[in-house]
Amino acid sequence: MQLIDTLSAGERVGAHAAAGPIAVSIVMPCLNEAQSLAHCVANAREALARIAAAHGLAGEIVIADNGSIDGSQAIAEAMGARVVPVTARGYGAALIGGFNAARGRYLVMGDADGSYDFNDSVGMIGRLVDGADLCMGSRFKGGIKPGAMPWKNRYIGNPVLTGILNLFFRSGIEDAHCGLRAIRREAYEALGLESTGMEFASEMVIKASLKGIRVDEVPATLSPDLRDRAPHLRPWRDGWRHLRYLFMLSPTWAFGVPAALLAGAGCVILAMELLWAFGLIPGPVRFGQNWAIVGAFSVTTGHFAALASLAGHIYSARLGHRSLPPLVRKAARVLTLEHSLVFGGLLVLLSVAGLVTIGVHWSLAGFAAPHSVLPLILATVAGAVGVQTMLAGFLLALLAGHGGRFVELPAND
Repeated sequence: MQLIDTLSAGERVGAHAAAGPIAVSIVMPCLNEAQSLAHCVANAREALARIAAAHGLAGEIVIADNGSIDGSQAIAEAMGARVVPVTARGYGAALIGGFNAARGRYLVMGDADGSYDFNDSVGMIGRLVDGADLCMGSRFKGGIKPGAMPWKNRYIGNPVLTGILNLFFRSGIEDAHCGLRAIRREAYEALGLESTGMEFASEMVIKASLKGIRVDEVPATLSPDLRDRAPHLRPWRDGWRHLRYLFMLSPTWAFGVPAALLAGAGCVILAMELLWAFGLIPGPVRFGQNWAIVGAFSVTTGHFAALASLAGHIYSARLGHRSLPPLVRKAARVLTLEHSLVFGGLLVLLSVAGLVTIGVHWSLAGFAAPHSVLPLILATVAGAVGVQTMLAGFLLALLAGHGGRFVELPAND
């Protein structure tokens, strides 16, 4: 509170570091941060002064208050910051509310717990001025002070989640979960961010990668926070929320990769069974009939996962989150409801014909136990895949906008 008392009346009029239109908005989500907020606002004011000196840009400090009951709002206003009430609860919700209310064309986000030095944002604004759309802070480049990050976050959670994010989306970011970053307003609006929780940080990086905007990275320091209570972050709960969000935004890894593995393994098993059945592979049969059941399960499950992957890509593209994979675009002519119904229907007819044939042979043999269940398994697999294809056709048509074509043809076709 000493910082509040030493501010002059002129300083309390606003948090602008230079005269002129506001170009930079430093936005802090806040929920009961009375212990650290004065320090953070003072630090942000210093950063704005440096930004004004380096780039000639005026700025403001926006406190996105998420329902504080400890007087945080009064502290922020007394220090010249602008308080924006955000009724929707959550880290992401507070930042979205703060960004939407901010006046600057360059938006800086950072926590109100004293763990980040807003002076690190001076370099971030410089990168945005030079043409970057998003600039991330890297705590591993800038330094993590003792006690600032729990060991499980530093050596397990952050590296694992950042590694998965880079694998799934080819982001090339060293520290994907740094809470200090800057973004151009037009880039923020183009990303359409909507996560209300801690996964907001991942959503920003993922969508930036999917849209191919320029992302830079500069060093950022992390210090122990100034609070005497536990942080709002819950490592295991929020880590899981981040991980599941990575899979939800990656149809390829959530569905496509399992589809390829399952369907590939199933086809190999059934093909080997057929080759042994027709004597095309010498030697004793190494796969028994139980393996044929495993192969059938793998093929049908893999086919379902492939349809889910296609649905995910089509839906994400329709929302504007990503562009369709080249293979899907090339197959645009055959990806229609009519083709799925015809192809699925033919498989169902083939399955029915196979089952009828098997039934006739079974009756002629006096209903004795068949020598092999492989024909029955193949017939039922064909039927299952056919039914899945027909039903998925209607789902894909729905996701594509109630049209018969799942993917729009290229403009030159």
